[in-house]
Amino acid sequence: MGRAVIRLVAACAMLVVSLAVARAADAPRRIVSINLCTDQLVLTLADADQIAGLSPYSRDASQSWLAKEARAFPKMSGGAEDALVAEPDLVLAGRYTRLATRQLLKAKGVPVAEFDVARSIDDAKEQIRRMAALVGHPERAEPHIARIDAALARAHAAASRTHPRVLAVSRRGWVFGGESLTTSLLGAAGLANAAGDMGLAHGGFASLEAIVMARPDFILVTNVRDRPQDQGEALLVHPALQKLYPLARRMVIPERLTTCGGPMLAEALDSLAAQVSAVETSKATPAFSR
Repeated sequence: MGRAVIRLVAACAMLVVSLAVARAADAPRRIVSINLCTDQLVLTLADADQIAGLSPYSRDASQSWLAKEARAFPKMSGGAEDALVAEPDLVLAGRYTRLATRQLLKAKGVPVAEFDVARSIDDAKEQIRRMAALVGHPERAEPHIARIDAALARAHAAASRTHPRVLAVSRRGWVFGGESLTTSLLGAAGLANAAGDMGLAHGGFASLEAIVMARPDFILVTNVRDRPQDQGEALLVHPALQKLYPLARRMVIPERLTTCGGPMLAEALDSLAAQVSAVETSKATPAFSR
């Protein structure tokens, strides 16, 4: 009986190895990504020699979590022409990548995998699994998902008991909507996205007056600067916002951690949890009356 069990285990092991070899043989060998978020996923989950090119934003350290790693690969224009020159056997695009580009690639017989915007942490985890399968390495997804789940557990443990309202404000007054990845991250830390009260389900531009009238307890920004680097940041250093939302009422998460859904969410969650813990400890939560 013992030998039979050993033979069965050995046979199962051989089957697993055979399946892995078959997957590797079928995996795409020349992958081009023309979307910032698919850049992050393919850099994380594919072998380096599978990547034939990345999007024009892949090296932008303000948006790309893996900007440094992206420098090792060709930077594409994001258009169909140079993607075709790379002779890809798979192109990765966003659901909102220029339609004409996607249509031309498909018309030329190039397989195109389109990824939608991740609107929740669960969406992001599913996209990690999907990308891992597409590049022929499905086993690589679970360690990254486990890290996100561990960070989620830490965020839940640190979650605010008072559930303050937070408004995520970016350049030119862009507000991240109620049905968004930002809401999912805030919810994990016991925070509420004030954008829902403004009627911004999917996000939109808000005036200074609208932000002030919303009276969130905190604003969430991507950096803290005394002076704007350009016109896009001017609203965030307006005297009215500076007075109502000094550093004690600002939470900060770099844009590169929230622009896309992916493994970087573990770092985003840990950052948010640490800031919530600091607020709870200091009793700094403001009590604005609505």
